[in-house]
Amino acid sequence: MDKNLLGGSTVLMLLSLLSEGDRYGYDIIRELAARSENVFQMREGSLYPVLHRMEAQGWVKAYEKEAENGKKRRYYRITSSGKKQLTAERQQWEEFTSSVEKVIGGDARAFA
Repeated sequence: MDKNLLGGSTVLMLLSLLSEGDRYGYDIIRELAARSENVFQMREGSLYPVLHRMEAQGWVKAYEKEAENGKKRRYYRITSSGKKQLTAERQQWEEFTSSVEKVIGGDARAFA
């Protein structure tokens, strides 16, 4: 799949996952792949810059927590500002996909 298609929806997908609960990087990567049936296979080198930008925007907050194996993991939590951004991102996505569908799906009258 063209990676440019993923770029426009990355923030939406990450905020959506984080709206369900706090997650650490590898968990986000694994969940994106699982839910998309491996269509979205994000690498750490792509994920963390996006998370850092989202943190700089105030949409997520990072914190460290010790895992069961004793290792410290960096978790990300959506903020109230992030929830507002998620709503805006969803609205933009719905408008975008609706418009694309109108173009590629066509209008039945256009073919009559």
